[in-house]
Amino acid sequence: MKVGVLALQGDVREHISALIACGINPVEVRRPSELEDVDALVIPGGESTTIAQLSEIFDLYQPIKNRIDAGMPVYGSCAGMILLADSILDAKQGQKTFGGLDITVRRNAFGRQVDSFETDIAFADGSDQLTRAVFIRAPWVEKVGSGIEILATVDSHPVAVRSKTLFATSFHPELTADHRIHRYFIEEVARPALEKVK
Repeated sequence: MKVGVLALQGDVREHISALIACGINPVEVRRPSELEDVDALVIPGGESTTIAQLSEIFDLYQPIKNRIDAGMPVYGSCAGMILLADSILDAKQGQKTFGGLDITVRRNAFGRQVDSFETDIAFADGSDQLTRAVFIRAPWVEKVGSGIEILATVDSHPVAVRSKTLFATSFHPELTADHRIHRYFIEEVARPALEKVK
């Protein structure tokens, strides 16, 4: 499986390190030709509007939308969750997303940069082990549509969700030494989706 990390802005290196720890040799995606060459994609945390704007500048916006529509497995953390959401509350004027996840997210829902925090959460991967979650100007999910599974919550707000091929967290697992979230994406989302295509 060839996994790409969208490398336009944000914590790209941290996601690459986490994927390597999971036995994946990821590639950085900055061009349409690089996107065409991957089976799955990770959209990192960063600034969602900046990533969307840069994706247009680098002619990646529509190709990413097309690949998502065609069933490419994608994982988005924090800004990546916003970019996968079909609807955003408190969006900047003209803010675009790649869409694909039938969710409504609220930007900066947990507060500003100074309100960033870490906590242990229960993640529905069949393990009793808690997951360390880092929230930095993080969104939360206000509304989920049909076919969306909620995998973790904080204060009753969904912070990890998935559909058949798309997975998103409002926190940053790439900033911890716990690679369960990346492993979940590879083993429970990407691999099954790709095997169905074969």
